[in-house]
Amino acid sequence: MGLGGRRYIGNPKQPTFSVHHLVDGEYQVSQFRGSERVLSPTVGQLNLMVKQIFSADRDTVENGRLEDS
Repeated sequence: MGLGGRRYIGNPKQPTFSVHHLVDGEYQVSQFRGSERVLSPTVGQLNLMVKQIFSADRDTVENGRLEDS
């Protein structure tokens, strides 16, 4: 049934972007969905929303142009 996935992608299911970072020898997970801005302790200047990541086409990603929709 895949019920364990709800912890990771929500209920109802939705595209989810996870950022893992190491804290005191253990990985901590931050999850972002929809119009949320992705926050990364490693890449502080990252300025993307989850919907931009999941809706980007190959040309947009290759040319580094992700625009707000």
